[in-house]
Amino acid sequence: MAKLLICDPIAASAIEALRATGVEIDVQDSITLEELAEVIGEYEGMVVRGRTKVREPLIDKATHTRIIIRGGVGLDNIDVAYAESKGIQVCNTPAASSNAVAELALGMMFALARHIARADASMKAGGWDKKKLKGTELSGKTLGVIGYGRIGRLLGAKGKALGMQVVAYDPYIKHEDLVPLEELLAQADYISLHLPHTETTHHLLNTAQFALMKNGVRIVDAARGGVMDEAALYAALLSGKVAAAALDVYSEEPPQGELLRKLVELPQVVATPHIGASTKEAQARIGDEIVKLVQEYLA
Repeated sequence: MAKLLICDPIAASAIEALRATGVEIDVQDSITLEELAEVIGEYEGMVVRGRTKVREPLIDKATHTRIIIRGGVGLDNIDVAYAESKGIQVCNTPAASSNAVAELALGMMFALARHIARADASMKAGGWDKKKLKGTELSGKTLGVIGYGRIGRLLGAKGKALGMQVVAYDPYIKHEDLVPLEELLAQADYISLHLPHTETTHHLLNTAQFALMKNGVRIVDAARGGVMDEAALYAALLSGKVAAAALDVYSEEPPQGELLRKLVELPQVVATPHIGASTKEAQARIGDEIVKLVQEYLA
């Protein structure tokens, strides 16, 4: 490999390990798309995270690129089929951040059950709303996991360890333990999304699906923006159909427009800025996987 461009931040230890392979490493981890389009033709490989979007116009300029590595789970920020049609290998690190995302989803469930964010905000404002913040326990509740890949299975195992009953649905895999989506929606006290955003999964949860859910259901979305219809979620929160929601992903990131701003500002919503994979451990594993992929490519 002649030159490898690091377009987004990765662990410093991974950069050192990449340099030890003998590859020329160029770190420009805040490069803009305009700047990237000017220089990408010089590089045989590029490493991106979620920030850098690798679309067809950029791929057309990547005349010497032979590998694109996405540090993370999804590939929705890369036009994979088009890149592969140009002879470019596209790969990612799907296992490296799975546990981090599963733990965030579990933490969000605790936050919704015990009103942790609202209690903290009240205390910081000088309040003492003990009587207003009676919560519920996760033990004995039913957790519906939509998307039963690596992250979904990890969350399911953590839920079972807490005494939750777990039901799961996945549109891409067949397994005897999975149930139809309608059955999951009718049973679940908590619903957690762990699916990529594709044409198949776009607005998988919409107004019709919310109508099938239990009254007072709680929803966690640490998957991808667009899997859930945010306008339908907002209406369901206002009506009380959905008691609370925790969101780490949005159809626009950062959230733009009146609807998304109103959604994240609701007191029954816990909102975080797409931090699912943002743990020291996950970042280190992602870096290690990137190094391994480069070594395999060189071999």
